[in-house]
Amino acid sequence: MAFQLDGFTTDLLEQISGNGTATDVDSTNMQQLYADATASDGTAPIVALFHALKNAKTAGGPGYEAYGLTRENLVELCAKHVEIDEHSVTIGGRVGRALEIITDAGLRVKDYLARKDTEAPSGIQLWDKILENQTRIKSVLGMTNDDWNSFSGQLGNCIDNTETLQKCLDLPDDCIQDVARITEKYRMRMTPYYASLIQPVPNDPVILQAVPTAEMVDTVGEEIPPVASDHSPVRLVDQFYPRVVALKSTNICAMYCTHCLRIAHIGGSDRTFSKAAYQEALDYIASKPAIRDVLITGGDAFMLSNSSLRWLLGKLDDIDHIKMKRLGTRVPVTTPQRIDAELLDILEESNDKKPVRVVTQINTAQEITPVSRQAFKDISKRVSAVLNQAVLLRGINDSKVKMWHLCETIQEAYIRPYYIFNCSYRNPQYYHMRVPIQKGRDIVEGMYGNISGDAIPRYIAAAGGKIPLHRDNVQGREDGAVILQKPWGGEVRYPDADPEGYGNDTNFAFNQYGKK
Repeated sequence: MAFQLDGFTTDLLEQISGNGTATDVDSTNMQQLYADATASDGTAPIVALFHALKNAKTAGGPGYEAYGLTRENLVELCAKHVEIDEHSVTIGGRVGRALEIITDAGLRVKDYLARKDTEAPSGIQLWDKILENQTRIKSVLGMTNDDWNSFSGQLGNCIDNTETLQKCLDLPDDCIQDVARITEKYRMRMTPYYASLIQPVPNDPVILQAVPTAEMVDTVGEEIPPVASDHSPVRLVDQFYPRVVALKSTNICAMYCTHCLRIAHIGGSDRTFSKAAYQEALDYIASKPAIRDVLITGGDAFMLSNSSLRWLLGKLDDIDHIKMKRLGTRVPVTTPQRIDAELLDILEESNDKKPVRVVTQINTAQEITPVSRQAFKDISKRVSAVLNQAVLLRGINDSKVKMWHLCETIQEAYIRPYYIFNCSYRNPQYYHMRVPIQKGRDIVEGMYGNISGDAIPRYIAAAGGKIPLHRDNVQGREDGAVILQKPWGGEVRYPDADPEGYGNDTNFAFNQYGKK
């Protein structure tokens, strides 16, 4: 059967044809490309020839005829290309369309690639500077290397007062005065390790999460009752959904975030809860067969002792209808020293019985260092999934460059970007950190077609449950098709299933048989 040109290749041959005169040098070069394409057993020389012909014509040069080539010469190479290619891709599809599409796609991310490492560097990229900070902070706090590298050493040397804060970070006096004013009412705590991530730049994304500013007490607004105060059926339990509950296992965190949704739960001091309190929560969960998924949160689940965590996971594993367990924690980025061999063994033991998922909150690529990345790598080997729930925060991750780089960085650290929460409206203490929904939509929708699909989180609001905030990409219907808006620009017709035929199952599949 004679070789048949497809439409893409026909278009390409027409595009590279035409009148004109070529220089001797150009003719010699093109003839050499043709000779290479003819002699080769691969497709690359054929692509190089057609690409050169297309570029020459696009630049205002002559058609292939001026280089001593004929349509028959080129059709033979087109057939050769299809024969060699494992998937019978045509030269027109490759040179006429694919390479052009790839070039256009590259332009979409060119700006991001040029800016991400300077505007939103990861803690891995900043590691040398972080190590310098660690040396300085260890000296200021009188910490040994053993102190620094231990969980107890980090907690025992936490920065929780203005005097220690000033020694470690050398902040302006008026800032320290505001922190003192704020901490009369709200708690501040940051581990020395987390403090070492802070860089000397205006509104560093780490310091914004750790050190409160005047807005926290000066912002005027109505304070809504604490989150889940109307969704707590028993002690320590929040329930927004029929099959999922949150078990608030502690009020303790290694650090207290300036945007904390559970700011009212933290209280004035650290608290551990009695076995009796846990048992009431466990009895409730055991009495509700519809519940299948329990999130152990707080505070921070990893602030529980290893023995307490083993006991609690074991109790959940003993409840037949509990199929999934989640552990909410920021410890791997605030105090990665906590991730020890015993904790990893506990996670693996429970995961072997029923899936365990670790759900963290990372809001800037700067929080991923070689140390925290190793912690997440170790955790990922022992549990079914590690998921991230970021919060969209002003000055921290509220740009395409910052959020895209965050998602790519955590994906490279064995973490699945899962949610981006719009910063809650509940508390005036962090109203100044909120970002308009449309800004978040633009950031997240811009990811589609530009970064890996499983690096794209869902954008949601917490308002009596999780509500998706993605824009509607269905623009309308036309002649049996829906018109879809591509997030990266342009519309496309997408043939839809026939609404009239759908749902009538009288003769569908096996229903059509056995009626004689």
